Formats: sequence, C-alpha cells, structure tokens
Amino acid sequence: MVQKRKVPERKCIVTNEMKQKKELIRVVRNKEGEVFVDSSGKKNGRGAYLSKEIDAINKAEKTGVLSRQLNAQIEPSIYDELRELILGENHEK
Repeated sequence: MVQKRKVPERKCIVTNEMKQKKELIRVVRNKEGEVFVDSSGKKNGRGAYLSKEIDAINKAEKTGVLSRQLNAQIEPSIYDELRELILGENHEK
C-alpha cells in the first residue's frame, strides 16, 4: 500500500482558514526585524501566512493583523508586493 504524503497546511491569519501551504503567501520577520515576502517559504524567521486573495491582503493592511502577528512595523510596500504577486499569478493561469 502506497502512503500518501501529508500535504503541509497552514492557517491564513486573515480568514483563519486552513489551506495548503502552496495556496498561501508567507511573510517573514527575521532576527534583525526586517519584514519581507518569502516566496520560497523557507527563509528563517517568524512567518505569517496570508491567502492569495487581494481581499485578504487589503483586510490585513486595514486591520494591522500582520504587524501584530509578526510584532513588527509593516511597510506599505510589503502589501504592494503581496498584491503584485497575486495579480502576477492570476495572469499566468
């Protein structure tokens, strides 16, 4: 009997939905306190996951949930980068 590999799941900090890791975007705060988008999902640091939906990004920006999760100041450019990532992916499909 072939065992199916367990698909890693993470929770979106905006919607609180459990989703497969590849359906989410990871944002990381490293030890130096820098916050950046981690498209590889493998960088060191405190990570928070967001759904790949513009609404989720907008809501995160409005509510400040990302800065609370990462305990850091989030620059508006981070949200812009997230939106661009999502829009870029949607165009490829």
